[in-house]
Amino acid sequence: MHAGENAQPCIKMQIMTIILETINLTKHYPGKLALDHLNLAVQQGEIFGYLGPNGAGKSTTIRLLLDLIRPTEGQAQILGMDTRRHSVAIKRHVGNLPAEVRLWDHLTGVQVLRYLCGLRPGCDWDYACSLAERLQLDLSTLVSDYSTGNRRKLGLIQALMHRPALLILDEPTTGLDPLVQQTFYDLMREIRNEGRTVFLSSHVLSEVETICDRVGILREGRLQAIERIANLKQVHYRWIMLRTTSPFNAADWTALPGVSDVKAVTGGIRMRVTGSLDPLFKQAAQITVQDIRIDEPGLEDIFLTYYGDQHG
Repeated sequence: MHAGENAQPCIKMQIMTIILETINLTKHYPGKLALDHLNLAVQQGEIFGYLGPNGAGKSTTIRLLLDLIRPTEGQAQILGMDTRRHSVAIKRHVGNLPAEVRLWDHLTGVQVLRYLCGLRPGCDWDYACSLAERLQLDLSTLVSDYSTGNRRKLGLIQALMHRPALLILDEPTTGLDPLVQQTFYDLMREIRNEGRTVFLSSHVLSEVETICDRVGILREGRLQAIERIANLKQVHYRWIMLRTTSPFNAADWTALPGVSDVKAVTGGIRMRVTGSLDPLFKQAAQITVQDIRIDEPGLEDIFLTYYGDQHG
């Protein structure tokens, strides 16, 4: 064989830190901008959550990454390879679970996996069987008889069974019961611990909070923020609940710097506080306070700060 003949791009996993990168990735459909100059980089050995409601552009992004559709502008790289020029080579190292799993209804689960395993370099059949056991999937059943959740499990197994360097999963836990979801989370952590990478789209906030290292928030095709989960939750406001039987005027609290969303609740007053708590404590010293509770905002609250009233 001559040098360069059928040559594949060189992959040096041991020194690569950026596994997936997009540069001004854009997709226009007639009358709609589905993705607008997306710039992000996913690092080796992390679980990256791609968060947004349905229609935000998550699935469009994934289709572009897999070269199922072509961008209007911009480019993407996976494992250092251009997703358009090296699409076939990339797919050898990627496991994908689409939003809708469509497989052969006339085959059993084991027949589907046997067939796909024969097509995939590096497929580990024993690993595939162990995944089926962990996910509680009966592989002897016809695909046509599977529930939505069981089809999802079969899709997960086919994505995982060749131990890919990168997993691209679109709403992976849709239709899975809570116990199986926990198994899925365990699998994702194991993959991360092996130094492999997961790109996971979701609109389930608790899922992202549970397993992701970083999250990108997408709104109407535009990336709003990329943050570590820990940093995202360290926002500058807190919810303060004062339990008191003393009479109070809500306007006195609203007038304080950094205080908003003041509401009378059973047994006291609740408010949102940004910045220093000192003005609030000085005001509280003028009434009888029986108890005080300080709550950090949940991911739901943080998500709403990016989406505002348009969430959902």
